Amino acid sequence: MVPPKAPPSTANATELTSNTDENAPQLRLQDVGKQYGDIWGVRDVSLDLSPGVLGLLGPNGAGKSTLMRLITTYLTPTEGTITFNGTDIVDDPNTVRENIGYLPQDFGVYPDLTATEFLEYLAAIRGLKRKEARDRIEDLLELTNLRDARDRRLGGFSGGMRQRVGIAQALLTDPDLLVVDEPTVGLDPAERVRFRNVLSSLGEDRVVILSTHIVSDVEATANEVAVLSEGRLRAHTTPEKLLEDVSDRVWELVISQDELHSLKSEYLTSTTTRRTDGVHARIVTGSPPRDATPVSPTLEEAYLDLLEGTEEDEPGDEL
Repeated sequence: MVPPKAPPSTANATELTSNTDENAPQLRLQDVGKQYGDIWGVRDVSLDLSPGVLGLLGPNGAGKSTLMRLITTYLTPTEGTITFNGTDIVDDPNTVRENIGYLPQDFGVYPDLTATEFLEYLAAIRGLKRKEARDRIEDLLELTNLRDARDRRLGGFSGGMRQRVGIAQALLTDPDLLVVDEPTVGLDPAERVRFRNVLSSLGEDRVVILSTHIVSDVEATANEVAVLSEGRLRAHTTPEKLLEDVSDRVWELVISQDELHSLKSEYLTSTTTRRTDGVHARIVTGSPPRDATPVSPTLEEAYLDLLEGTEEDEPGDEL
């Protein structure tokens, strides 16, 4: 297995704290913005990240992809600074490039190569010595549960297996920073669970940024959550704190099918389940109907409530 490099960071429900280990990797974004012509992809984004998994949430067009491209140095910020372990990545991009693993949403493979051949090829490109690469690949095949499939051609891999190869290639140089973009889209439930477990373990000794719109992935893996909307950072907190903020705003009631449309037009409705006694609907509101009963919130309901609040803000010029 890949040995841990540092203990994980901790964050309580009211305040995010940095890892006190001076050798732990640190990523800092300060007032970061990226402008495309007259449009801002992201603006005024500030984050301090140490080892752990950050779930980066936001609807399509929120600026998640722009932010990841800035962190991975594919783009240069229009304003603000990004530092990795104290070094400005614009002034010295190799500081982060040599220490980052990236799994894009559309990860491509060479279908005629086996998993081992593919990883050996990428290791050679990245300058790993043969013995170091061989040992590292052995560890990563074990970590990603691909040892038994190591000699199979990638063209015959399932989507989930390809994603696990993607994680393996991203970890070839044992990076301190790992960025993954929508890694579980299209995976079946069993593959998704396996992938989440891998991500959780990786966050113990490095900074992991998980960009997704699937809230359940964040709920299962992340110890911190950042929510982007229209290019702005709306929250950076713990899942526990996000749940606490909506703890008295989630309700359930039973209605008829005929009442469902009216309910959805009046309240933020998170889920509806049809049962023999009617439609069980969960709503998020501070002023519930008289016959509603309080229920424990989910992270998705907390996220939806936060986004609902941003719609009341003054419109800006961001994406």
